[in-house]
Amino acid sequence: MTRSSEVIAGVDIGGTTTQVILCATDLGVVGRLEVPTPAAEGGSAMMAAALDCVRRLLDRTPARLLAVGIGAAGVVDARAGRILVASDSFRDWAGFEVAAEAERALGVPAFLDNDVNAFLRGEAAAGAVAGVPHVLGMTLGTGVGGALWLNGALYDGPHGAAGEIGHVPGFGELPCTCGGRGHLETLASGRSIAARYGERTGRYVSARHVAESAARGDADALTVYEAAGAGVARAILITAGLLDVTTFVIGGGVSRSWSLVEPPLERALAAEPPVSGRPLRVLPAGLGGDAVAIGAAARARAELGVDEIQPTTAV
Repeated sequence: MTRSSEVIAGVDIGGTTTQVILCATDLGVVGRLEVPTPAAEGGSAMMAAALDCVRRLLDRTPARLLAVGIGAAGVVDARAGRILVASDSFRDWAGFEVAAEAERALGVPAFLDNDVNAFLRGEAAAGAVAGVPHVLGMTLGTGVGGALWLNGALYDGPHGAAGEIGHVPGFGELPCTCGGRGHLETLASGRSIAARYGERTGRYVSARHVAESAARGDADALTVYEAAGAGVARAILITAGLLDVTTFVIGGGVSRSWSLVEPPLERALAAEPPVSGRPLRVLPAGLGGDAVAIGAAARARAELGVDEIQPTTAV
């Protein structure tokens, strides 16, 4: 890479870790850093940690920074670049002017996205669904998030909440973390998988431990994953029926146990195909842990209207 090269920073601010990458204009990753997120120390500390990573990467990368894209958990105003609502695991995060703070610190344009929207942008730009015009993206993590890609662009709706299939009722009567009942999140999130297993066995362990138990043939663990996969299938069929979307990409920590989620999901889809009769494609995420940061960089690239493509070597 020459001194005249140009890069875009992508930032993924999660509840546990913050990942920062530098991308060339073709979204090839040329550098990355990951640090713990100081969520308990407040929004200023969280932004300081992320911006320090950007500077450290730039110090060792002979390139000019064009812009920064940021994906963050919670409800965000993507147009204004600020956090609207955040969970109680983040201190002084709701209301934080994320884009403005990044612009002041780095002297380049900055853009903010919800992390699930950024995930889908990344997968649509350079991942499992690159080039597909209509997609529902779902993340099965601590919670269940959703986002829509329609006609080759993110569709976030008039209030920024389009695609949030994780919080549509009709999946039972269990209470959800959002205050509602019967949402997909009560079956398919990592937190819920652990809770459902604990209710059945009296053993309250992490979703990872439940997955390990299921892989060993634990009947209770397999039943929990059966319900999770069937719930995801129901959400897919709802989306297919409403929007005629037939391609779906699944990410998040629970998707790492794809071998447990996919069989019940496929059985449920086969039992009740969509009214269109068109086959449904359900794909695991292709970018892994880079998806949110790459998607945030893709948003920044789109906002800048950058067209030039430069060859890169991934690291």
